[in-house]
Amino acid sequence: MKFPTVQLSLIQMRDAGSKSASLAAATSWIEKAAAEGAQVICLQELFATCYPCQAEDHTMFDLAESIPGPTTDSLAELAARLQVVIVCPMFEKRAAGVYHNTVVVLDADGSTAGVYRKMHIPDDPLYYEKFYFTPGDAAQPGVSVAPDKPNGFNIIKTRYAKLGVGICWDQWYPEAARLFALAGADILLYPTAIGWIDEEKDEFGAGQLDAWMTSMRAHAIANGIFVGAPNRVGIEGRVEFWGNSFIASPRGELLSRGDDHTDGIISAECSLEEMDVVRTHWPFLRDRRVDAYGDLTRRFID
Repeated sequence: MKFPTVQLSLIQMRDAGSKSASLAAATSWIEKAAAEGAQVICLQELFATCYPCQAEDHTMFDLAESIPGPTTDSLAELAARLQVVIVCPMFEKRAAGVYHNTVVVLDADGSTAGVYRKMHIPDDPLYYEKFYFTPGDAAQPGVSVAPDKPNGFNIIKTRYAKLGVGICWDQWYPEAARLFALAGADILLYPTAIGWIDEEKDEFGAGQLDAWMTSMRAHAIANGIFVGAPNRVGIEGRVEFWGNSFIASPRGELLSRGDDHTDGIISAECSLEEMDVVRTHWPFLRDRRVDAYGDLTRRFID
């Protein structure tokens, strides 16, 4: 059954100091969101732990879990009890020496609807993710990448909506958003951990935040699709995570937005039928010149 309107909720929260405390806090927020009518609930990037990538520290690998594991087991039971879809971002240990920045999508019956592993891995000051994470290679559990489909930007089908899920750095790439949209996603989700570095905030902070929101709102407009981005809050080390979690309409309008410091729920109703209206009035998908884009697969056109 297709649900023409989906209640989407994002959870914006700070690190609670331990995995058990963060899981307990997330559970409480999810229960509250479900009581308020949420059907799809998305947590922030690496929600169950601190953000581990501010230094190259081998002890941080101890935070990782397998799939399934304690965190996914707990949230799967919660999803089934509440009849909601839970988007669970986590630090995954896939095999000895192979770790991913991952999202597990738990369907409303508690089953695993799909897995996405972060495709674009940054390496910036205080975001040393290449030390920790192997780039993703598939979006569905147990499915190898086919030769004719060499990317992980596949949709994840759930009871209430078809989801395209990227993670943080993925949100800056229009190619990824387009592939999710072309595969049939109803909602793009970008669980995030992004913030201000203390010595840069005064000069660059406002522009960084504006660019972050503008990039994803542009994905919503260019693809005629709903976009949701939950971000963490709080100060961890030298990074002040800036929150501002938001949901945008297919026209790029802000339907709901959090502030830069408060834990909470950001919710909006997403009328999936609106996507067809927007796409027929702004027919960007119709007018694409698919015969002329071959050079997009090149690193640079010399």
